[in-house]
Amino acid sequence: MILKGGINYYGITIGVISLESYFPKPDGHIKHPASFDFPIMYHTVKGATIDRLIRERDPELLKPFIEAAQELEREGVKAITGSCGFLALHQKEIADAVNVPVFMSSLIQVPLVSRFLKRDQKVGVVVANSDALSEDHLKGVGIADEPIVVAGMQHQKQFAEVILRGDTNDLDMDLFYEELSGVVGNMLEENPDVGAIVLECTDLSTFAPKLQEQFGLPIYDLTSLTRMVAAGADRQIA
Repeated sequence: MILKGGINYYGITIGVISLESYFPKPDGHIKHPASFDFPIMYHTVKGATIDRLIRERDPELLKPFIEAAQELEREGVKAITGSCGFLALHQKEIADAVNVPVFMSSLIQVPLVSRFLKRDQKVGVVVANSDALSEDHLKGVGIADEPIVVAGMQHQKQFAEVILRGDTNDLDMDLFYEELSGVVGNMLEENPDVGAIVLECTDLSTFAPKLQEQFGLPIYDLTSLTRMVAAGADRQIA
């Protein structure tokens, strides 16, 4: 048996282009590698903050994001994702720059999840900042005429302070869930036709099981998407 060489690391399933942030990444977060039963490799883009990506939409970030993806590919990863769902803006450019599957945002699941539902149901989408979400983000991941409802976390005090602005690096997880469940609850109260939820923000993934238990709806996020892509990119079982 001949083993082919040519890469630095072997057996690395997923590579993650990471923003620079220092708040906690609990179990279920894409930057908590023990959340997965396959190897993860990270490449942090220095100076790429959440604020620069989401609020400023800094075009200068695209080049280092592409370079990060290419470096991860050279190191041997089988698929590439990112640590923030607003990387949907650069899905096409990053995918074009490498030769492995790329899924920059959990939003890429929205068209698929929409097909799971009845024709009169909508997909509820929870994002870090709904004011910053644009048609460019949606088009970047193939969202077209799918019926969706978008709710944002930007007006939640702790979320804004810690996640969006980085005023502090500590999280009260009970308060975090209270803020999130309030946003989801309001969305569902105003839109009872929501049949499933997609969490754009990677920092919400740890709460997916609790949200499903509380609201009784299917919950999809970057963690669920990563597991699906990994199962195909590094197929181990029939």
